[in-house]
Amino acid sequence: MGRVKTDLTIDAKGLACPMPILRTRMAINEINPGEVLEVQATDKGSKADIQAWSKSSGHHYLGTVEENGVLTHYIRKASKDEETVETEYPHVVTNEELAAKLESNEEVLIVDVREPAEFAFGHIPSAVSMPLGELEERAAELGGNHTIYVICRTGNRSDAASRILSEKGIANVWNVKPGMSLWNGPVEGEN
Repeated sequence: MGRVKTDLTIDAKGLACPMPILRTRMAINEINPGEVLEVQATDKGSKADIQAWSKSSGHHYLGTVEENGVLTHYIRKASKDEETVETEYPHVVTNEELAAKLESNEEVLIVDVREPAEFAFGHIPSAVSMPLGELEERAAELGGNHTIYVICRTGNRSDAASRILSEKGIANVWNVKPGMSLWNGPVEGEN
């Protein structure tokens, strides 16, 4: 692939979620509709984050190129009539509320949408690993009548994931905030 012409480049290398997407949100306001933003990141989850954010905000995700461990994302800024107002997923529970449900042995399904390496180094026991980038194709695995609690590192990816699941007609979906970055309950894995 040849070099893509961009109008603004931002460096989010070395930053973990949610920083690449936060920088992307700020930078998109610095360019004009139709112009292309380049985001350089090393966080593997940034691809799914930027794709989901682009879809929910109306901006056009053009693609990602990976080279030498750097993900270079390209987003075309939407025109005013293409842009949509971003809203947070309305059904949210805190870490403490989820921990209480687990302590009371309430039957819950926890879907962890972080990348496999993040999951491997520490996750809530019984959580199902389903990275955000795989969620749309794997959503059918979550059928049933259970309440689903979606968790990530900070609540951003899980917000996007909760919206995706809801749009697919899955009921009883809750976003867990602030997520694994401040989780004090039981953890298993390589931590």
